[in-house]
Amino acid sequence: MKPRITVLTLGVDNLERSLKFYRDGLGLTTQGIIGKEFEYGAVVFFDLQNGIKLALWPRKSLAHDTTISVQPPSATEFSIGHNVNSKKEVDAVMEQAKKAGARIIKRAQDTFWGGYAGYFQDPDGHLWEVAWNPAWTIEE
Repeated sequence: MKPRITVLTLGVDNLERSLKFYRDGLGLTTQGIIGKEFEYGAVVFFDLQNGIKLALWPRKSLAHDTTISVQPPSATEFSIGHNVNSKKEVDAVMEQAKKAGARIIKRAQDTFWGGYAGYFQDPDGHLWEVAWNPAWTIEE
């Protein structure tokens, strides 16, 4: 398999609430909820970098499509890493997430690997790490 990941889909409990968090709170660009005309079709897409999309899809729709029963969520099974170019940027993103309604799990701090990072959870409990790695330069 070649690494061609193009969409990361997060199962959410309340599509409207999650749309507001990511669009209004974090400032991600979207056309809003599309696919309402289809049963189990309502979804939100956000454009990320390099053509990757972040999708929000109701948990019940994801369960229906995959034929897997809705499972209890677990924040420790998956995290999304958002890397920036400085400690100051980490602090700014963490503050933006907090103002948007995120739950700060771990305040940004120096890490054991020489960087600086913190964690927050979105309204559905999805875990995000905001990090600065001194060995990486992030293209804007």
